[in-house]
Amino acid sequence: MFTNNLSRREMLAVTAALAISPLVLPGAAAAGPRTSSTTTLTVDETNDLIFIREEEKLARDVYLSLYDIWQTPVFATIAASEQQHMDAILGLLNTYKIPDPTVDKLVGEFVNDELQDLYKELMEKGEKSAVEALVVGGIIEETDIEDLQSAMENTTVSNIDRVYSNLLNGSYNHLRAFASNITAITGYPYVAQVVPQDVVDAILGN
Repeated sequence: MFTNNLSRREMLAVTAALAISPLVLPGAAAAGPRTSSTTTLTVDETNDLIFIREEEKLARDVYLSLYDIWQTPVFATIAASEQQHMDAILGLLNTYKIPDPTVDKLVGEFVNDELQDLYKELMEKGEKSAVEALVVGGIIEETDIEDLQSAMENTTVSNIDRVYSNLLNGSYNHLRAFASNITAITGYPYVAQVVPQDVVDAILGN
């Protein structure tokens, strides 16, 4: 996550394998799955759900805002998908009776200070040009991939893992969409922003 640079670096070692087989969760088999009906979440599991709910909101909010500026269709399409991601996490928050951090928050408003700063930073970059806006989409999706993989390592709860896996696959698709748009405009292959290039290439099928 943005708040833990050490765990981010550690995650890079397993990212390539997960990019090819996103539903495989290292360590899950040994620990055994836990079901929602019998589970009290750990602090890490709770914090991850809260963070990812806001992180998905950040993605949606940035894409909505960039669509307003550039009218690039991919932003509207993926913003709708990010809303579905937000809804999926909200379902888990409700299941485990965790307060929703996005209540009463407008577009571009966040409880997490790092996400608030990141929104401002990404919007400043995305406002520069249509291509830079697409690059911002790549940054968001690569970051989501990294953070979702980290969250998956923190849980063996079956329904949480299933939602994270679905969101991860969605982020793969979103990254492919942004990469193809960038290549169509510039004529150059997509360059990784957050995770290693070979990991991105595996996701893109390069």
